Amino acid sequence: MGDLIEIKGVTHAYRTQAGPLPVLRDLTLAIPEGEFAAVVGPSGCGKSTLTRLIAGLMKPDRGEVWLHGQIVRSPRKTVGMAFQNPVLLEWRTILQNVILPLEIVAPSMPRAKRVARAEELLALVGLTGFEGKRPSELSGGMRQRASLCRAIVHKPQVLIMDEPFGALDAFTREDLWQTMRELRRQEPFTAVLITHDLRESVFLGDQVIVLSGRPATAQHVMRVDLPADRTLDALYTPGAAAMLHTLREQISIAQGRGGAVH
Repeated sequence: MGDLIEIKGVTHAYRTQAGPLPVLRDLTLAIPEGEFAAVVGPSGCGKSTLTRLIAGLMKPDRGEVWLHGQIVRSPRKTVGMAFQNPVLLEWRTILQNVILPLEIVAPSMPRAKRVARAEELLALVGLTGFEGKRPSELSGGMRQRASLCRAIVHKPQVLIMDEPFGALDAFTREDLWQTMRELRRQEPFTAVLITHDLRESVFLGDQVIVLSGRPATAQHVMRVDLPADRTLDALYTPGAAAMLHTLREQISIAQGRGGAVH
């Protein structure tokens, strides 16, 4: 399999009253099909900007973003997104929230098939029996599980996640890490995860990308050398400790190269 996502010399700046505010500069990255890439770096170093460019929500000032051999010029149906805030619609049930993307990208799909697909995913994340509940009736972790189901219900090629577990307590967060690995096993997709949690990046990622500088460039790309069927115990091995040490060093270097923006 080749590279599914290619970032080629991307430069981007935000327009402000004081003039252009550079965010990314000559950023070049490649993420192979089927891989899970975790992106880390100092707060505001351009991580979220990168995901918006990949999703087609923004266009770079210079350079190109390629997805499956095509330049990204607008939002793609083949991209799913999940955020720190699940953004579930309170007037819809959990089931209705999950099937929403299918109503948009596959309007001709029979409702029975939409419901079956949503129920399949909800069962996979342990939410069977909660299909008729409203978001306010679920815990934060349960809402995030439903949000992940909604993000992949239409079987996207790419799942982009912007700190989806950041607001959760440690126990719930680690539980959802394992849920995410099971989702990938059952529903193969290429993933880009923005996170501030280095343990999360190592547990979930096949590669970890450190962004640094202002404007940001890729400071370091590390392959994760852990078993594909890893459990949380893998985070307590000497290999994981060495990778986390390397990442902490790279983050320190990144922080020493200037402040951060978006």
